[in-house]
Amino acid sequence: MHIRSGELDHPQVIALLREHLRGMAELSPPESVHALDLDGLKRPDVSFWSAWDEDDLLGCGALKQLDAEHGEIKSMRTATAHRRRGVAAALLEHLLGEAGRRRYRRLSLETGSMEGFEPARSLYARYGFDYCGPFADYRDDPNSVFMSKAL
Repeated sequence: MHIRSGELDHPQVIALLREHLRGMAELSPPESVHALDLDGLKRPDVSFWSAWDEDDLLGCGALKQLDAEHGEIKSMRTATAHRRRGVAAALLEHLLGEAGRRRYRRLSLETGSMEGFEPARSLYARYGFDYCGPFADYRDDPNSVFMSKAL
């Protein structure tokens, strides 16, 4: 597995991000979908990575800088065909390493509260993320779960 920076113009990445947005829309009401679209991922405060096995896209993830000491995990997605192979864990480790290089003191995320998001919540908990209240511009939402980790 190789993790590459960028690749937002690659057709496989675009397709995976569309799948990600569709999946979020299927599991959450529109007002509770906080996933970034392609334009959102191209913003200067967001860095994006994709995981590959040669020419096969495995997954993706991004970091959004909230301030000089606080980052947010965005757009974590494993391609359906590659689930249960450690892709999400590898991407999360990469994002944690990048957050450390940036000297963030905290890394946070928002995910869904529904059953379909349980694998994501379990992964983040295994890596030391704790449940917390809303951060940045988020508000309390019964469809959202907020997690954070001190670095």
